[in-house]
Amino acid sequence: MPNSHSAPPVLYTFPNSEHLMSSLANFILKAQSEAIAKRGSFTIALSGGSLPEHLVSLVNLQGVHWEKWQIFFSDERLVPLDHPDSNYAACAKAFLDHVPINREQIHTINTDLFTEATIKDPTREDGDEDEAVEIADDYEKQLVSIFAGANSARYPTFDLILLGMGPDGHTCSLFPGHELLNESNRWVAEIEDSPKPPKRRITFTYPVLNHAVRCAFVVKGGENKQDTLATILDRPEEGLPCSRVRPASPGLVFWFVNEIAAVKVKFPKTAYKWLDDDKPGNDPIALEREKLKKEMDEAVKED
Repeated sequence: MPNSHSAPPVLYTFPNSEHLMSSLANFILKAQSEAIAKRGSFTIALSGGSLPEHLVSLVNLQGVHWEKWQIFFSDERLVPLDHPDSNYAACAKAFLDHVPINREQIHTINTDLFTEATIKDPTREDGDEDEAVEIADDYEKQLVSIFAGANSARYPTFDLILLGMGPDGHTCSLFPGHELLNESNRWVAEIEDSPKPPKRRITFTYPVLNHAVRCAFVVKGGENKQDTLATILDRPEEGLPCSRVRPASPGLVFWFVNEIAAVKVKFPKTAYKWLDDDKPGNDPIALEREKLKKEMDEAVKED
């Protein structure tokens, strides 16, 4: 269920993909600038699905400090990094191969841990469970290597996690009704029975997602996603995986959605304000945090 100590989602809708993509790029740029100003680096997690195609505009975007980025993947399939099912491969094709970022700043699964059987047939369904556990644990160690020095908290605190929404309401590799929805200790977990092929994957868990500074869902879809999106935003108590992504305060969750997918949503929409560093007070992240602070202050007064 949604975290009771978190702000409500912020829903942005856009008439077309071009408007959504440019606004998302602008949003990412602002998140980067804020993170670098505070800590000197920018930590971001990416997803697969249709998300990579929405990041193409980053290639020619001015003001991106690629040397400051540390990139992770919120979930990954246990396939070679050049396999069509690889989330890394999709992001590399869309933009990572076309920007000046060092490979060491892009954190992928360790394919050296693959067994001979996986190398021979990576999408087979009868995989070695110990292999998947070892790969998940290794990826968690990669998180520790980046976050442990600058963050003494129990969980990593990403500056931004970009997520997708499946037609069934899943995100990362967290599927409706799956036992991983209740994982509360591990940062990264293996999944051997994904309802969506390939079956063998690793995924971030909610303790990681819900300790981010901000999460942003990017949804491009038609009628096949209208009912699911309405359930997630209007009836979060039903507990679909996307509804459970609610970063603890002061973290925030944003939705970048095309208008067609949001046609059945009753949840209030917010107009996206272009973030211009030359115009202070125009930052929706800061505005939402200020709104939350005022609500909390009022609640304290009432008590």
